[in-house]
Amino acid sequence: MSQPTIKLLENFADFCALKNKVIAQNIANVGTENYHSQNVVFKDVLNDNMTAMLKTDESRQICADNPDGVPSYKIVTDKSNDDASGINNVDIDKQMSELAVNNLNFQFTSKKIGDYFKNIQMVIKGDVG
Repeated sequence: MSQPTIKLLENFADFCALKNKVIAQNIANVGTENYHSQNVVFKDVLNDNMTAMLKTDESRQICADNPDGVPSYKIVTDKSNDDASGINNVDIDKQMSELAVNNLNFQFTSKKIGDYFKNIQMVIKGDVG
Protein backbone atom coordinates (compact mmCIF):
# COMPACT_ATOMS: atom_id res chain seq x y z
CA MET A 1 0.00 0.00 0.00
CA SER A 2 1.49 3.31 -1.01
CA GLN A 3 1.74 6.49 1.06
CA PRO A 4 -1.04 8.31 -0.88
CA THR A 5 -3.33 5.29 -0.33
CA ILE A 6 -2.85 5.34 3.44
CA LYS A 7 -3.54 9.08 3.45
CA LEU A 8 -6.80 8.48 1.56
CA LEU A 9 -7.77 5.82 4.11
CA GLU A 10 -6.98 8.21 6.97
CA ASN A 11 -9.12 10.92 5.34
CA PHE A 12 -11.96 8.43 4.85
CA ALA A 13 -11.72 7.38 8.52
CA ASP A 14 -11.99 11.07 9.49
CA PHE A 15 -15.02 11.38 7.21
CA CYS A 16 -16.66 8.33 8.81
CA ALA A 17 -16.04 9.71 12.32
CA LEU A 18 -17.62 13.05 11.40
CA LYS A 19 -20.54 11.34 9.66
CA ASN A 20 -21.11 9.22 12.77
CA LYS A 21 -21.33 12.37 14.92
CA VAL A 22 -23.78 13.99 12.51
CA ILE A 23 -25.98 10.87 12.35
CA ALA A 24 -25.95 10.62 16.15
CA GLN A 25 -26.99 14.27 16.36
CA ASN A 26 -29.85 13.65 13.91
CA ILE A 27 -31.04 10.62 15.91
CA ALA A 28 -30.82 12.55 19.19
CA ASN A 29 -32.95 15.35 17.71
CA VAL A 30 -35.62 13.15 16.13
CA GLY A 31 -38.15 14.60 18.59
CA THR A 32 -36.96 18.21 18.46
CA GLU A 33 -39.43 20.58 16.82
CA ASN A 34 -38.17 22.43 13.73
CA TYR A 35 -34.81 20.60 13.76
CA HIS A 36 -33.41 20.05 10.26
CA SER A 37 -31.42 16.91 9.58
CA GLN A 38 -27.81 17.21 8.53
CA ASN A 39 -25.55 15.13 6.36
CA VAL A 40 -21.84 15.00 5.60
CA VAL A 41 -20.90 15.19 1.95
CA PHE A 42 -17.55 13.86 0.80
CA LYS A 43 -17.49 16.17 -2.22
CA ASP A 44 -17.05 14.04 -5.31
CA VAL A 45 -14.31 11.92 -3.72
CA LEU A 46 -13.74 9.60 -6.62
CA ASN A 47 -13.94 12.41 -9.14
CA ASP A 48 -11.53 14.58 -7.13
CA ASN A 49 -9.03 11.74 -6.84
CA MET A 50 -9.32 10.71 -10.46
CA THR A 51 -8.80 14.26 -11.70
CA ALA A 52 -6.21 15.20 -9.07
CA MET A 53 -3.24 17.06 -10.39
CA LEU A 54 -0.76 14.45 -11.61
CA LYS A 55 2.96 14.96 -11.72
CA THR A 56 5.75 12.66 -12.83
CA ASP A 57 9.38 12.44 -11.86
CA GLU A 58 10.11 9.77 -14.43
CA SER A 59 8.21 8.37 -17.36
CA ARG A 60 7.51 5.20 -15.34
CA GLN A 61 6.22 6.96 -12.25
CA ILE A 62 2.94 8.79 -11.68
CA CYS A 63 1.95 10.19 -8.31
CA ALA A 64 -1.28 11.92 -7.43
CA ASP A 65 -0.85 15.22 -5.66
CA ASN A 66 -3.66 16.87 -3.71
CA PRO A 67 -2.82 20.57 -4.04
CA ASP A 68 -4.40 21.77 -0.80
CA GLY A 69 -4.09 18.55 1.23
CA VAL A 70 -7.46 19.20 2.87
CA PRO A 71 -10.21 16.57 2.72
CA SER A 72 -13.22 17.76 0.70
CA TYR A 73 -16.13 17.09 3.00
CA LYS A 74 -18.62 19.39 4.62
CA ILE A 75 -21.80 19.30 6.71
CA VAL A 76 -24.96 20.29 4.87
CA THR A 77 -28.37 20.95 6.39
CA ASP A 78 -31.53 19.62 4.75
CA LYS A 79 -33.86 22.62 4.77
CA SER A 80 -36.84 20.71 3.37
CA ASN A 81 -40.11 20.87 5.29
CA ASP A 82 -40.80 17.15 4.88
CA ASP A 83 -42.03 16.03 8.31
CA ALA A 84 -40.74 12.45 8.19
CA SER A 85 -41.04 12.03 11.97
CA GLY A 86 -44.17 14.14 12.32
CA ILE A 87 -42.12 16.79 14.15
CA ASN A 88 -39.18 17.50 11.83
CA ASN A 89 -37.51 16.14 8.69
CA VAL A 90 -35.40 13.44 10.41
CA ASP A 91 -36.25 9.98 9.05
CA ILE A 92 -35.18 7.63 11.85
CA ASP A 93 -35.16 4.56 9.59
CA LYS A 94 -32.90 6.30 7.08
CA GLN A 95 -30.59 7.51 9.87
CA MET A 96 -30.29 4.02 11.36
CA SER A 97 -29.47 2.47 7.98
CA GLU A 98 -26.89 5.21 7.28
CA LEU A 99 -25.39 4.54 10.71
CA ALA A 100 -25.03 0.82 9.89
CA VAL A 101 -23.39 1.55 6.51
CA ASN A 102 -21.08 4.13 8.07
CA ASN A 103 -20.09 1.64 10.79
CA LEU A 104 -19.15 -0.96 8.15
CA ASN A 105 -17.14 1.63 6.20
CA PHE A 106 -15.27 2.67 9.33
CA GLN A 107 -14.53 -0.94 10.34
CA PHE A 108 -13.19 -1.71 6.85
CA THR A 109 -11.03 1.43 6.81
CA SER A 110 -9.70 0.79 10.32
CA LYS A 111 -8.76 -2.78 9.39
CA LYS A 112 -6.92 -1.64 6.24
CA ILE A 113 -5.01 1.03 8.18
CA GLY A 114 -4.17 -1.50 10.90
CA ASP A 115 -2.96 -4.03 8.32
CA TYR A 116 -0.73 -1.37 6.75
CA PHE A 117 0.99 -0.61 10.05
CA LYS A 118 1.25 -4.32 10.98
CA ASN A 119 3.10 -4.88 7.70
CA ILE A 120 5.47 -2.03 8.46
CA GLN A 121 6.06 -3.46 11.94
CA MET A 122 6.78 -6.92 10.47
CA VAL A 123 9.31 -5.47 8.03
CA ILE A 124 11.05 -3.51 10.79
CA LYS A 125 11.26 -6.64 12.98
CA GLY A 126 12.35 -8.76 10.05
CA ASP A 127 9.31 -11.08 10.35
CA VAL A 128 8.58 -11.24 6.65
CA GLY A 129 7.66 -14.86 7.15
